[in-house]
Amino acid sequence: MMAGGQKKIEKALAEKRELYLFLDYDGTLADFAANPDLVEPNPEIIMLLEALQAHRHIHPAIISGRKLAHIQELVPIKNMLLAGTYGLEMRMPDGKLYHPLDLDLIRPQLEQLKTVWISLLDGQEPFYLEDKDWTLAIHARFARKETAQKIIDRAEQQARRTLDAALFQIQADDKFLEARPWQASKGKCMESLLKDIPVENAGVVYMGDDDKDEEAFAIVQAWGGYAIRVCSNVIKHPIEDWKVANPQAARQWLWSLIDKLGRMSP
Repeated sequence: MMAGGQKKIEKALAEKRELYLFLDYDGTLADFAANPDLVEPNPEIIMLLEALQAHRHIHPAIISGRKLAHIQELVPIKNMLLAGTYGLEMRMPDGKLYHPLDLDLIRPQLEQLKTVWISLLDGQEPFYLEDKDWTLAIHARFARKETAQKIIDRAEQQARRTLDAALFQIQADDKFLEARPWQASKGKCMESLLKDIPVENAGVVYMGDDDKDEEAFAIVQAWGGYAIRVCSNVIKHPIEDWKVANPQAARQWLWSLIDKLGRMSP
Protein backbone atom coordinates (compact mmCIF):
# COMPACT_ATOMS: atom_id res chain seq x y z
CA MET A 1 0.00 0.00 0.00
CA MET A 2 1.73 3.17 -1.19
CA ALA A 3 -0.83 5.40 -2.92
CA GLY A 4 -3.23 6.69 -0.30
CA GLY A 5 -1.17 5.07 2.44
CA GLN A 6 -1.03 8.18 4.59
CA LYS A 7 -4.80 8.77 4.62
CA LYS A 8 -5.55 5.10 5.20
CA ILE A 9 -3.16 4.92 8.14
CA GLU A 10 -4.44 8.13 9.71
CA LYS A 11 -8.07 7.05 9.32
CA ALA A 12 -7.34 3.68 10.90
CA LEU A 13 -5.45 5.23 13.80
CA ALA A 14 -8.22 7.76 14.46
CA GLU A 15 -10.58 4.86 15.10
CA LYS A 16 -8.38 3.45 17.87
CA ARG A 17 -8.33 4.66 21.44
CA GLU A 18 -4.62 4.05 22.05
CA LEU A 19 -1.71 4.61 19.66
CA TYR A 20 1.65 2.89 20.11
CA LEU A 21 4.51 4.43 18.13
CA PHE A 22 7.73 2.44 17.76
CA LEU A 23 10.41 4.69 16.29
CA ASP A 24 13.91 4.04 15.05
CA TYR A 25 16.29 6.92 15.75
CA ASP A 26 19.16 7.37 13.24
CA GLY A 27 17.89 7.79 9.70
CA THR A 28 14.30 7.99 10.96
CA LEU A 29 13.98 10.77 13.52
CA ALA A 30 17.48 12.15 13.03
CA ASP A 31 19.94 12.39 10.15
CA PHE A 32 22.85 9.97 10.38
CA ALA A 33 25.75 11.14 12.53
CA ALA A 34 29.18 11.42 10.96
CA ASN A 35 30.43 8.93 13.55
CA PRO A 36 28.26 6.13 15.04
CA ASP A 37 29.61 6.92 18.52
CA LEU A 38 28.78 10.62 18.19
CA VAL A 39 25.97 11.58 20.58
CA GLU A 40 24.41 14.98 19.90
CA PRO A 41 20.92 15.38 21.39
CA ASN A 42 18.52 17.16 19.04
CA PRO A 43 16.29 19.64 20.92
CA GLU A 44 13.48 19.36 18.35
CA ILE A 45 13.39 15.57 18.59
CA ILE A 46 13.32 15.72 22.37
CA MET A 47 10.51 18.26 22.23
CA LEU A 48 8.59 16.12 19.72
CA LEU A 49 8.89 12.97 21.82
CA GLU A 50 7.85 14.86 24.94
CA ALA A 51 4.79 16.18 23.09
CA LEU A 52 3.88 12.69 21.90
CA GLN A 53 4.26 11.27 25.37
CA ALA A 54 2.22 14.09 26.89
CA HIS A 55 -0.78 13.03 24.78
CA ARG A 56 -2.86 10.78 27.01
CA HIS A 57 -3.47 8.17 24.32
CA ILE A 58 -0.12 8.12 22.49
CA HIS A 59 2.70 5.87 23.68
CA PRO A 60 6.03 6.51 21.91
CA ALA A 61 9.04 4.19 22.18
CA ILE A 62 12.50 4.14 20.61
CA ILE A 63 13.81 0.94 19.00
CA SER A 64 17.40 1.53 17.90
CA GLY A 65 20.54 -0.23 16.80
CA ARG A 66 22.57 2.19 18.94
CA LYS A 67 23.59 1.06 22.38
CA LEU A 68 21.19 1.98 25.15
CA ALA A 69 23.59 4.40 26.84
CA HIS A 70 23.57 6.54 23.69
CA ILE A 71 19.80 6.44 23.35
CA GLN A 72 19.38 7.53 26.96
CA GLU A 73 21.54 10.57 26.25
CA LEU A 74 19.72 11.35 23.00
CA VAL A 75 16.29 10.86 24.58
CA PRO A 76 16.52 12.11 28.20
CA ILE A 77 12.84 11.45 28.85
CA LYS A 78 11.50 9.49 31.81
CA ASN A 79 8.80 6.82 31.61
CA MET A 80 9.49 6.05 27.94
CA LEU A 81 10.49 2.64 26.64
CA LEU A 82 13.98 2.81 25.12
CA ALA A 83 15.43 -0.23 23.34
CA GLY A 84 19.06 -0.26 22.26
CA THR A 85 21.23 -2.73 20.32
CA TYR A 86 18.22 -4.10 18.42
CA GLY A 87 16.38 -4.91 21.62
CA LEU A 88 19.21 -6.55 23.59
CA GLU A 89 19.16 -3.62 26.02
CA MET A 90 15.85 -2.18 27.12
CA ARG A 91 14.90 0.43 29.66
CA MET A 92 11.26 -0.16 30.42
CA PRO A 93 8.82 2.72 31.15
CA ASP A 94 9.17 2.06 34.88
CA GLY A 95 12.93 2.56 34.61
CA LYS A 96 13.91 -1.10 35.04
CA LEU A 97 16.53 -2.58 32.70
CA TYR A 98 15.85 -5.75 30.75
CA HIS A 99 18.25 -7.94 28.76
CA PRO A 100 16.89 -11.02 26.95
CA LEU A 101 20.44 -12.41 26.62
CA ASP A 102 23.35 -12.87 29.03
CA LEU A 103 26.27 -10.64 27.99
CA ASP A 104 28.75 -13.05 29.59
CA LEU A 105 27.66 -15.69 27.09
CA ILE A 106 28.75 -13.70 24.04
CA ARG A 107 31.34 -11.12 25.10
CA PRO A 108 34.39 -13.44 25.24
CA GLN A 109 34.01 -14.32 21.55
CA LEU A 110 33.50 -10.68 20.62
CA GLU A 111 36.69 -9.77 22.47
CA GLN A 112 38.58 -12.30 20.34
CA LEU A 113 37.08 -10.89 17.16
CA LYS A 114 37.77 -7.32 18.25
CA THR A 115 41.48 -8.07 18.57
CA VAL A 116 41.51 -9.57 15.07
CA TRP A 117 39.59 -6.67 13.54
CA ILE A 118 41.78 -4.06 15.24
CA SER A 119 44.79 -5.66 13.61
CA LEU A 120 43.05 -5.75 10.22
CA LEU A 121 42.04 -2.08 10.38
CA ASP A 122 45.36 -0.80 11.70
CA GLY A 123 46.36 2.07 9.40
CA GLN A 124 43.25 1.61 7.26
CA GLU A 125 41.59 5.01 7.22
CA PRO A 126 38.75 5.98 7.24
CA PHE A 127 37.35 2.68 8.54
CA TYR A 128 35.69 2.79 11.95
CA LEU A 129 35.26 -0.06 14.43
CA GLU A 130 32.18 0.31 16.60
CA ASP A 131 31.93 -1.69 19.83
CA LYS A 132 28.43 -1.79 21.31
CA ASP A 133 29.34 -4.39 23.97
CA TRP A 134 26.79 -6.83 22.52
CA THR A 135 27.90 -6.38 18.90
CA LEU A 136 30.87 -5.30 16.80
CA ALA A 137 30.58 -3.38 13.55
CA ILE A 138 32.90 -2.00 10.89
CA HIS A 139 31.83 1.19 9.13
CA ALA A 140 33.41 2.04 5.78
CA ARG A 141 31.07 4.77 4.54
CA PHE A 142 33.91 7.15 3.69
CA ALA A 143 36.27 4.58 2.19
CA ARG A 144 36.71 3.98 -1.53
CA LYS A 145 34.36 1.26 -2.79
CA GLU A 146 37.11 -1.14 -3.89
CA THR A 147 39.06 -0.76 -0.65
CA ALA A 148 35.93 -1.04 1.46
CA GLN A 149 34.86 -4.25 -0.25
CA LYS A 150 38.29 -5.82 0.18
CA ILE A 151 38.46 -5.05 3.90
CA ILE A 152 34.84 -6.01 4.55
CA ASP A 153 35.33 -9.37 2.80
CA ARG A 154 38.42 -10.16 4.87
CA ALA A 155 36.71 -9.06 8.09
CA GLU A 156 33.70 -11.24 7.31
CA GLN A 157 35.93 -14.29 6.79
CA GLN A 158 37.68 -13.61 10.09
CA ALA A 159 34.35 -13.26 11.90
CA ARG A 160 33.07 -16.56 10.56
CA ARG A 161 36.24 -18.32 11.72
CA THR A 162 36.12 -16.72 15.17
CA LEU A 163 32.47 -16.75 16.19
CA ASP A 164 30.09 -19.59 16.99
CA ALA A 165 27.50 -19.62 14.18
CA ALA A 166 24.90 -20.95 16.61
CA LEU A 167 25.17 -17.73 18.64
CA PHE A 168 26.10 -15.08 16.10
CA GLN A 169 24.95 -13.79 12.76
CA ILE A 170 27.25 -11.89 10.42
CA GLN A 171 25.57 -9.22 8.31
CA ALA A 172 27.46 -7.59 5.45
CA ASP A 173 25.92 -4.63 3.63
CA ASP A 174 27.30 -1.91 1.40
CA LYS A 175 30.35 -0.58 3.28
CA PHE A 176 29.16 -2.08 6.56
CA LEU A 177 29.72 -5.31 8.48
CA GLU A 178 28.27 -6.33 11.81
CA ALA A 179 28.63 -9.34 14.06
CA ARG A 180 25.70 -9.66 16.44
CA PRO A 181 23.83 -12.36 18.36
CA TRP A 182 20.85 -13.91 16.64
CA GLN A 183 18.76 -12.51 19.49
CA ALA A 184 19.73 -8.98 18.40
CA SER A 185 16.73 -8.39 16.15
CA LYS A 186 14.19 -5.61 15.97
CA GLY A 187 11.71 -8.22 14.79
CA LYS A 188 12.23 -10.35 17.90
CA CYS A 189 12.06 -7.20 20.01
CA MET A 190 8.70 -6.25 18.52
CA GLU A 191 7.36 -9.78 18.93
CA SER A 192 8.02 -9.47 22.64
CA LEU A 193 6.61 -5.96 23.05
CA LEU A 194 3.43 -6.53 21.02
CA LYS A 195 2.31 -9.32 23.33
CA ASP A 196 1.26 -6.72 25.90
CA ILE A 197 -0.78 -4.54 23.53
CA PRO A 198 -4.56 -5.12 23.27
CA VAL A 199 -5.47 -5.57 19.61
CA GLU A 200 -9.02 -4.21 19.72
CA ASN A 201 -8.34 -0.83 21.29
CA ALA A 202 -4.90 -0.03 19.93
CA GLY A 203 -3.22 1.15 16.77
CA VAL A 204 0.44 0.36 16.19
CA VAL A 205 2.91 2.15 13.91
CA TYR A 206 6.55 1.32 13.35
CA MET A 207 8.81 3.86 11.61
CA GLY A 208 12.25 2.88 10.34
CA ASP A 209 14.61 3.27 7.42
CA ASP A 210 16.67 0.13 6.78
CA ASP A 211 16.72 -3.65 6.54
CA LYS A 212 16.95 -4.09 10.32
CA ASP A 213 13.67 -2.20 10.58
CA GLU A 214 12.13 -4.41 7.89
CA GLU A 215 12.29 -7.27 10.40
CA ALA A 216 10.02 -5.21 12.63
CA PHE A 217 7.84 -4.11 9.69
CA ALA A 218 6.76 -7.68 9.01
CA ILE A 219 6.00 -8.41 12.67
CA VAL A 220 3.97 -5.22 13.13
CA GLN A 221 2.01 -5.76 9.92
CA ALA A 222 1.20 -9.36 10.88
CA TRP A 223 -0.12 -8.01 14.18
CA GLY A 224 -2.40 -5.59 12.31
CA GLY A 225 -0.28 -2.44 12.55
CA TYR A 226 1.41 -0.23 9.99
CA ALA A 227 4.98 0.14 8.75
CA ILE A 228 6.29 3.51 7.59
CA ARG A 229 9.67 3.71 5.85
CA VAL A 230 11.79 6.84 6.08
CA CYS A 231 13.83 6.76 2.89
CA SER A 232 14.28 8.75 -0.32
CA ASN A 233 15.67 5.75 -2.24
CA VAL A 234 13.68 3.50 -4.52
CA ILE A 235 13.11 0.14 -2.81
CA LYS A 236 13.00 -2.87 -5.16
CA HIS A 237 10.57 -4.87 -3.03
CA PRO A 238 8.77 -2.42 -0.75
CA ILE A 239 6.92 -3.95 2.17
CA GLU A 240 6.04 -0.73 3.96
CA ASP A 241 2.50 0.69 4.05
CA TRP A 242 3.71 4.22 3.37
CA LYS A 243 6.99 6.01 2.77
CA VAL A 244 8.22 9.48 3.73
CA ALA A 245 11.32 11.02 2.20
CA ASN A 246 13.57 11.85 5.15
CA PRO A 247 13.74 12.39 8.93
CA GLN A 248 12.46 15.94 8.60
CA ALA A 249 9.32 14.68 6.84
CA ALA A 250 8.95 11.98 9.50
CA ARG A 251 9.09 14.57 12.28
CA GLN A 252 6.60 16.80 10.48
CA TRP A 253 4.14 13.93 10.18
CA LEU A 254 4.49 13.05 13.86
CA TRP A 255 3.85 16.67 14.81
CA SER A 256 0.74 16.68 12.62
CA LEU A 257 -0.39 13.40 14.18
CA ILE A 258 -0.59 15.04 17.58
CA ASP A 259 -3.00 17.63 16.17
CA LYS A 260 -5.03 15.13 14.14
CA LEU A 261 -5.51 12.80 17.07
CA GLY A 262 -6.06 15.60 19.54
CA ARG A 263 -9.75 14.87 19.66
CA MET A 264 -8.92 11.56 21.36
CA SER A 265 -7.88 13.34 24.54
CA PRO A 266 -10.79 14.22 26.83
